[in-house]
Amino acid sequence: MSRNTPPLTGEQADLAGMLDALMSDVDSALADERPADVAALRARLAGLGVWTLGVPEALGGGGADGALTAAAFARLGRGWAALAWAAVQAHAAAELLTEHPELRERIHAGEVAIAVTRGERVDAAGERPHVIVLDDGGARLYEPAALEYRAVRHTGLGGALTRVIEPRGEGIALTGDVDAAKVRLWLGAAAVAAGIADAASEAALDYSAGRRQFGAALTALPTVRDSLLGSSGAAAVLLRQVLRSADSTPWQAAAVLDTACESAIDVAAKALQSHGGYGYLTEYPAERLLRDAVSLRAASDTAGARRAGASELAGSGKG
Repeated sequence: MSRNTPPLTGEQADLAGMLDALMSDVDSALADERPADVAALRARLAGLGVWTLGVPEALGGGGADGALTAAAFARLGRGWAALAWAAVQAHAAAELLTEHPELRERIHAGEVAIAVTRGERVDAAGERPHVIVLDDGGARLYEPAALEYRAVRHTGLGGALTRVIEPRGEGIALTGDVDAAKVRLWLGAAAVAAGIADAASEAALDYSAGRRQFGAALTALPTVRDSLLGSSGAAAVLLRQVLRSADSTPWQAAAVLDTACESAIDVAAKALQSHGGYGYLTEYPAERLLRDAVSLRAASDTAGARRAGASELAGSGKG
């Protein structure tokens, strides 16, 4: 476990250990240039029961509670943020596809990628994913044959296979709970962001403890210690927050997401700065973590979530 992680239950610790072992077993970093590798990892996570761990058992998922599911997203976010975010979307999709059991089962098995979005950008860790488009009136499913895809460059989230989509036709109306899906997406993305912040603060501390300057480790400098405390403290707060946010209302989930993404970017930026010029080298994780944090904020539409959350909060105060 990381230094920032709050005490975990036995089940949570076992899950984190399993995911750490899996990530260390895979040598290459995720990249859009290797879509077959991304698909294989998606299927491998499904085979381990992680891909839709928190989907209710009645819908074919693992039935895990919110804390265990958030722990999985955060742990995946440390190394494979693109797959973590794709798994978050798979969870939301499975709960929207109440009347589409065949597609739902293929999602559980990791056979197909699926995105859940309010816009045109999709980051589903699949070349031709199914897409569920959310709007104020509900949700509509578009199968690959009803979509045109255009690959776009993105800063981070290697392996997300980011696409811009153009739907053809009206899609298939879904009857699932859209508000619940939004909460699932926003809290899941917040957990991924917490994982990124966790890894970044750990990277900064490890580098500073091992880097010597003027005859002593960088951690001997009070200013460095203060910076490390701030970053690790932010990561620790995020991890504690996401592990107990499962019952949030939509506006609360939007607020958690906003805070988590901004904090992850801040912690990752400080981690890169702590490495000096070395932080920009790909052999260190700091530059990847900052790119992932920035891309996650865009992929999860944090700005849109903030607007929706603010509108709901303001509406709840009327009366």
